[in-house]
Amino acid sequence: MHWLTLPEPRKNIAQAFHDLASAKTWLASQPQAQPMHMLAAISLQIEAIEASTLAPALAVELLNLLRTASVPGQETIEPRYVRKALPMLDDDQRAFDVAQRLWLRLGTSYLRLAPHFAPAEKGKLLHRAACAIRMAEYCHFLAARECPALLDQILFAILDQAERDGLLRHSLPDPDFPHLVDTTIAGHLAWAFMLRLIDPYRLSAAQLAVANRALSRWRELAGFQTMPDDDPRGHSVDLGPLFGATLPEGIPRWLEVPRVTRKINQRIAALKEGESPEALKLGRELSPAACIRLLRDIEASLESHGQHRSTEIGEIELAFGAEYAYAAFTGEMIVPSGSLDASSASLAHQRTAMFGFDRVSTMPTAVKKLNVPGENWLLVDGKAIRPADRKGARRQSPCLIASASLGNPRLGVMVGLQSIPGGALAADLQWYDERIEAGRLARPAAPGQTNAVVPVFLLHDGDDCSLIVPSMAGIRLDTGVTLEGASVSHLMPTEVLERGVDFVRYAITKQ
Repeated sequence: MHWLTLPEPRKNIAQAFHDLASAKTWLASQPQAQPMHMLAAISLQIEAIEASTLAPALAVELLNLLRTASVPGQETIEPRYVRKALPMLDDDQRAFDVAQRLWLRLGTSYLRLAPHFAPAEKGKLLHRAACAIRMAEYCHFLAARECPALLDQILFAILDQAERDGLLRHSLPDPDFPHLVDTTIAGHLAWAFMLRLIDPYRLSAAQLAVANRALSRWRELAGFQTMPDDDPRGHSVDLGPLFGATLPEGIPRWLEVPRVTRKINQRIAALKEGESPEALKLGRELSPAACIRLLRDIEASLESHGQHRSTEIGEIELAFGAEYAYAAFTGEMIVPSGSLDASSASLAHQRTAMFGFDRVSTMPTAVKKLNVPGENWLLVDGKAIRPADRKGARRQSPCLIASASLGNPRLGVMVGLQSIPGGALAADLQWYDERIEAGRLARPAAPGQTNAVVPVFLLHDGDDCSLIVPSMAGIRLDTGVTLEGASVSHLMPTEVLERGVDFVRYAITKQ
């Protein structure tokens, strides 16, 4: 493992205990009702143990004790950093930092101690190191923070050691995670690599939870090989690109996943036959149709051997949300009902009395140019980047975007938004190829009230159409919808095709 340099623990952290008895006393004194403070303190002590000269056997016992004590707290603070708008608020950022650092330090501590033990004990340490680094990566996916290559490289280092010592498939219980039953080092590593391969940043929080749960159940079905399977029925995925550099000789770089893809197809078939996601151990987060779409995406990600990425470079102005996208396509800005305050209403009244117009834009001398509020992002090899020094709203993905930077307006979705080092944001932009037509929902207003204008978009693909509406539009499947300002006035939403944080796309039938 000479090719890997583990992050060094700090040497200036005072050890709060030196044996199991004093460690238990110290743990009992920690603020149990304040998990953030407790986990931060535990993390420091893990780092102190890693830097200490304690006997390896005692160090392992202490790490195991701290690991068991930290798991409940980790589960408690996790919701504080799961897919929050980026850049994260300071408190949410701190929750992520505490969780990720604790798992990373646990992983490196176990890995440093492993060479001191015979294979029987070494296997348990590598097993716990694999679990910890997998969890550290998962923290990054949950928080939409870029995952450093170092974490993948540590996983490869664990794979290398376990393969050389014949420990990959030794099954071990883990009392701290009883729901996993017996797991192997290979299972934890396959789980981590498969989650990495499906590009988890492109998933919503609900999709990520379901994908992680499914892959955890199928983790032991994947296998590691030094050469791709030449069996036509085999399915080998090259892990080399995840290493971030040239993978050292001798490390298995091919992940065999045919048994995983068979499970995926079995689940899809069962969902189509009416089984519920919960009955299939996929959870309650997604509907059957959404589960089918997600499983197909997972299978496609495991099938692909590298995605084609745009080489577009330059600067692009993005408008976010359905209202601004509507303005980009129609030149008309939607003003939410009730948005005029008293002073604005008074000014409009004065304009009407003086000029006969209630808005400056309708005066004969007004320049009829609509400036749609937007943000300027950089395109680097097709990736959209918002540098840290550029001001903008906090963002979540997948979200609806529009742009007229290349002349004609385009409608699309920002996906895979994540924070990258230095405080910048990075994301992928997916543009719809269909012909876009902007319109509005037509709804009768209650007596004496004015309905808010709800923008919608028809996506024309030959004779087929789909409909994009804001998430809060209140549209229901199999209930007719009437549009204004569009070539199709009556339609029926029949299926959810896509769902983002601020929009839903439906398959429709024209009426």
